Amino acid sequence: MARLELFFPKSHGKPRVDDRRVLSGIILINRNGLRWRDAPATYGPHKTLYNRGKRWSDKGIFARMMAGLAVEHGEKQTVMIPSHRNCVSTAGQWTPPT
Repeated sequence: MARLELFFPKSHGKPRVDDRRVLSGIILINRNGLRWRDAPATYGPHKTLYNRGKRWSDKGIFARMMAGLAVEHGEKQTVMIPSHRNCVSTAGQWTPPT
């Protein structure tokens, strides 16, 4: 998480919900194909998870995180895997581009 903290936007105004907890909730939702509303309360309010996930995605923060982690390990290319819900039903049929 220490490597990822560099990518989180700075807080402005009132204190924010913990970025690490929110990121864990976003990962849980995407990994398990859950609705935002179904996230356990331990990750914070579902509306916060949705808003922060949407805002970070729109600003390219997730892409920068992945690229930054790949560079640290000497990777020359980042492979993106679609994460929208339609892929859940076809997960066994999808193959990565070559």
